[in-house]
Amino acid sequence: MSVSRVCAVPLPLVYGDHPDQVADLFLPAAGPPGPVPLVLFFHGGYWRAEHDRRHADGFARALAEHSGCAVVSAEYRRVGGGGGWPATFTDTAAAVDLLPGLAAEAAPGRVDPDRPVHAGHSAGGHLALWAALRHRLPAGAPGRTTAPAAIRGTLALAPTADLAWAGALGSGRGAVAALLGGGPDEVPDRYAAADPAALGVPAGRTVVVHGARDDSLPVAMARRYAARSGATLHELPDCDHFDVIDPDSAAWPAVTGALAAILAGDRALAGR
Repeated sequence: MSVSRVCAVPLPLVYGDHPDQVADLFLPAAGPPGPVPLVLFFHGGYWRAEHDRRHADGFARALAEHSGCAVVSAEYRRVGGGGGWPATFTDTAAAVDLLPGLAAEAAPGRVDPDRPVHAGHSAGGHLALWAALRHRLPAGAPGRTTAPAAIRGTLALAPTADLAWAGALGSGRGAVAALLGGGPDEVPDRYAAADPAALGVPAGRTVVVHGARDDSLPVAMARRYAARSGATLHELPDCDHFDVIDPDSAAWPAVTGALAAILAGDRALAGR
């Protein structure tokens, strides 16, 4: 898919003082007058510093072009670069609180900062889900809010939706334990405040897209999460872990269709 009609250089956004508290704003080609919906995307990479948002640039560009939405690709502190518990979570909270307004300021009249869509892949899918669950966090947990997030929904692409399960699998060479500083028996309070599988139903509509051939995170994790949370699951029989962020893969129609369904569902609710 050609993305030449998207702005060649994304607009930089800064939401904090740390070098990783930044983001890129990808704008679609000029379309109908007025601001467009915003997708706030969190990249994956085991929450580790060696993996940054750049590997998802092509995905963010293509999503902006295809959907007509503005897409913000957020960076955050990661394990090995000042992240982990609680910094990765406080950065995620600050990103969802601040970046919509910053995007609207950076592109006057082009971005609707209200009711964004949270989105993320793999470890970033975990963060997107967590950001929609902040009202369900235990009292005193980092990032907790008293009210549900005012979002259209969450698009979770092969997400780490169950931290305890992923940790037991040894996913990413112990990535979950590195993020939280131990296992569930060692830091149970952190798992209670960080694991989407333990936190209930997120705000807004949640759609999960997961490949059945994913050998990084089993599709069974997505099935169980969807059954427990009420999320809609699109299971893709011939797709793997990275197909869901590849615009040239067979997963792309399911990904863009899931985003369209979230946007359409929000408009339908607003019309009632």
